[in-house]
Amino acid sequence: MDSQHQQLLGNLAQDYYLSKMAISDISKKYNLSRYLIMKYLDEAFSSGIVDINIHTEYDRNAHLEHQLSKTFNIKNIYVIKDPDNPLDRDKIIANFAATQIQSLINEHMVIGLSWGETIFTVLDHFSRQPAQDLVFTQFMGENMKYKSSAASMRMVQKAAAKYDSPYYTIPGPLYILNDNARNALYQEPAFTEAFKTANNMDMVVCGLGTLQSIDSIPAWHDNKAKLFANVNLNQVAGMAFGRPYDINGNFLIHPTYDKTLSISLNKILNVPKRIAIVQRKSKYQAALGALRGNLFTDIILTESIALRIAKEL
Repeated sequence: MDSQHQQLLGNLAQDYYLSKMAISDISKKYNLSRYLIMKYLDEAFSSGIVDINIHTEYDRNAHLEHQLSKTFNIKNIYVIKDPDNPLDRDKIIANFAATQIQSLINEHMVIGLSWGETIFTVLDHFSRQPAQDLVFTQFMGENMKYKSSAASMRMVQKAAAKYDSPYYTIPGPLYILNDNARNALYQEPAFTEAFKTANNMDMVVCGLGTLQSIDSIPAWHDNKAKLFANVNLNQVAGMAFGRPYDINGNFLIHPTYDKTLSISLNKILNVPKRIAIVQRKSKYQAALGALRGNLFTDIILTESIALRIAKEL
């Protein structure tokens, strides 16, 4: 960048950001098109001439966001910087995720929620808001942690309470080995309304799992070979929507052998807005696979996970 061009970028940035000049006035002043002005403003930011500081409880790593978005062709990647005090990390990412998700909920009508401590903590940071024609729903069975705040039924109850909205639950386990029993449940009156609603989701909010989360439930741990028939468990990088996938984001379970009590995987992947929140560094491979497979339209990461992914790349 020569000094004359650098000076132009600086002048444009000062007029736009500090003097609050309209683009039309800047265009006349410098005899430049609107397209070139916006292009040069972006260049001023990327080259470091412009440094924007936003004072919030959390900071984002714009460089990593840009790098990952460009690599994986996913526009909405949010990288939350790790705080000086590691004990503040979960609170900070939950606060950011809650704000981001609630701003998106206003544009949607049927919200699907998975389970887990991450989602529960995010919901803790939801503010009470009025809503009309909004419903929360499970879209797959329970994780069987009934004595834990991580149970999925509590998620939809907790979210719906923030909006005074209705919610639907699926009062059955996530996995059912017996095909006849599982298929029969789809027709049971206690399940049909939830599945009908879930098939109309326009937004879904999830955490990411690993095989360790499967091992934490004795019934699943003892039957892994049956639950994931014909799956090489050594290839599993993460779990999303109850199904295992590899480091490239390819789901490893064939629909013929899928034991998940859930709406179809194809239906989930066609939900317009799919949001994942990942805050444990141990899940960086799960996050990398999800990014490579475009499993989500929006993903919120901690800086430590994003750095590990960047290093892996």
